[in-house]
Parts: sequence; C-alpha cells; structure tokens
Amino acid sequence: MHVYEDVATMQRSESNIEVILDEKVVKESEVLELGIQVGDFISFDARTRYTPSGFIKSRHLDDKASVGILLALARHIKEEQVALGRKVYLLFTSYEEVGHGGSSGLPSDAVEIISVDMGAIGDDLKTDEYKVSICAKDSGGPYDYEVTSQLISLAKQEKLNYAVDIYPRYGSDAGASLRAGYDLRHGLIGPGIFASHGYERTHREGIDNTLKLLLAYLQ
Repeated sequence: MHVYEDVATMQRSESNIEVILDEKVVKESEVLELGIQVGDFISFDARTRYTPSGFIKSRHLDDKASVGILLALARHIKEEQVALGRKVYLLFTSYEEVGHGGSSGLPSDAVEIISVDMGAIGDDLKTDEYKVSICAKDSGGPYDYEVTSQLISLAKQEKLNYAVDIYPRYGSDAGASLRAGYDLRHGLIGPGIFASHGYERTHREGIDNTLKLLLAYLQ
C-alpha cells in the first residue's frame, strides 16, 4: 500500500507472488544449502483460535473442521455404544483440494458416500457459521435426490439449524468417486465456513449441527 499505487487492483500471478524465507539468504546456492529445493511442500501457521463466544478461527478449516467432526462421531459411537443402522467406514483423504481425494480406496461393499466437507458462505447462499449445510448441487451436478431429501427430512425432524445450497464453483470427494467410476449414492454436508481458503471461521453450533445430522442419518 505504501509502495505500489496499484495494490488495490493488482492481479495475483506467478510474477508478483513470492515465498519469503525467514532466513538470511540472497542466493540460490544459499537456499539449497538449507535443504530447500524445487517441489518442497510449504506449510502455513494455522493460527487456530477459539473464542469465548464459540467461534473457531483458523486456516484450513476446510477441511480440518470436518475431520474433527468425524473423529468426534467415532468417539461418540464407541463411548455411547450407539447402534448403527448400516455398516460405516470413515475415509480421510489428502487430495480433496486437487480433485481426486475420493477416487480410490473405497471399500468394495460401499453403496453410498457422504462427503463431510464445508458449507460455503457468501452472497445468494443460505448457510452461515451456525448451520449445517446440505449441498443439493455443485460443479459436478446434482447430488443423489433420495440421499439429499433424507438429509433435509432428518434436519427438520431433529430441529437442526440447517440450510440447503447450490455451489457452482465447488467439488467434493463424493464427486471424485463418481468420476472414478464408483456406482454410489452420494451426498454432501458440512458446517458453514466463512472466508474459505483464507483465514477461515466457523462456530461450534455449526459443528454441533453437522455432527447431530450425521448421527441421525447413520441410525
């Protein structure tokens, strides 16, 4: 802002974005001596914060929030000895953001996949940080009608705070599974996450509503 007058309109590109090393280096050889080279992964400080009012703020809540929900789900089922109405597998993928996270590793007897991801918050969308988002359609097309309808019906029955939305610039592991050739009924839910792919924010109410919907669906 104090150097470049066009900072408000400057387009981000490979020519004006750089990674700054917290090391006193000025030459390529000095960087290589640190053990840093082409292809290395870059990790960002998540800066996770929990506020007294219930907000959870962090980078990568898409999709750490949903990983936490699935772990809480497994713990609750074990500790409370919850009887499930079906066989359930939990699959954690590493490549959802690049589009092929759900394209392999699914059990041969799976007939249905529920992707637990995030609900995007923005203009013309109904979800917020306090709700469980039920996605009816994304960039890959509509989700299974019966699965989506049942999720909505259960959200009403359990008196959950929920929203149904369409995300035209969004994809999930469930969609990747179908593109890989799996013949599965599929659905998508998740807590509302604000500022996706930035410094994101959700609320424990959104987490709680998502967990309760999953429990109701599995029973």
